[in-house]
Amino acid sequence: MGDESKFPDSGAGLAFLFPGQGSQSVGMGKDLFDNFGAAREVFEEADEALGFSLSEMCFSGTEEDLALTANTQPAILTTSIAAFRAMKSEGFPSPDFVAGHSLGEYSALVAAGSLSFSDAVQAVRKRGTYMQEAVPVGVGAMAAIIGLPLETVEIACAEAAEGEICSPANINSPAQIVIAGNSAAVDRAIELLKERGAKRAIRLNVSAPFHCALMKPAQDRLAADLENVGFADLEFPLVENVSAEPNSSGERARDALITQVSSPVRWAPSMETLLAEDVTAFVEVGSGKVLAGLLRQINRDVICLNVESADSLRKSFESLMS
Repeated sequence: MGDESKFPDSGAGLAFLFPGQGSQSVGMGKDLFDNFGAAREVFEEADEALGFSLSEMCFSGTEEDLALTANTQPAILTTSIAAFRAMKSEGFPSPDFVAGHSLGEYSALVAAGSLSFSDAVQAVRKRGTYMQEAVPVGVGAMAAIIGLPLETVEIACAEAAEGEICSPANINSPAQIVIAGNSAAVDRAIELLKERGAKRAIRLNVSAPFHCALMKPAQDRLAADLENVGFADLEFPLVENVSAEPNSSGERARDALITQVSSPVRWAPSMETLLAEDVTAFVEVGSGKVLAGLLRQINRDVICLNVESADSLRKSFESLMS
């Protein structure tokens, strides 16, 4: 590794994808920490910025602690940036585009040079706390809907709301949409969608109803914090969750992070944007392979790799070089 000149010139052919909440697992990042000085520095910076040992929680903590939103968000961000910095240290080429699923948009902005890692890890720690505190436990819910088009899901959510909140929260793939809102409204939507042919419509084990209007209190608190954080223009464009369009403006990136909290994650449209930009190789940077799985539901013909360890970094590099 390290000879970037061997990498084929593919034009706008390479995108890095950064995972969000749900990709965490105990032990994540440990192999990167052990094998790459650049990754070790990221974990050390996170521990210092947060004032506690996030690295210890990632490497050997409990699943329960790691699943707490205020811990999950900085843990996933840190693992992703550790992987990204390890890739850079080993001669990986820069991507033509980046995208991140919800929380992953912060990782993408750090990778694109818009946001400092220290600012990002502190921001997502607060973001997780705000999102957790926005809705009392039990008041909100989320559910995964498999096998129905977006329009059908939107209509059912509107019918099920009955004065409450119920709306699409994650448009993940043509086959998978997550809805969020008040608990009773989500349950009503589940029944309607089962009647209308959903292959599956099941409640998710999550701590809050993310990416719906119930998150507005968290959005307002986060907005006040982000106004005091510096955002530079991006070194390579980010396809935003909110618009599913490429952006290179730091100011617009800040606004999108704020709006994102109570808006749906338009992941499938974002991937369609990248495909329309002739991206043919995707690398999921950080813990797990959730985004790779979603991408295969959208397009099975593209190269889809991941980097979460020294071995996967080596294999992904070799695959791109071949």
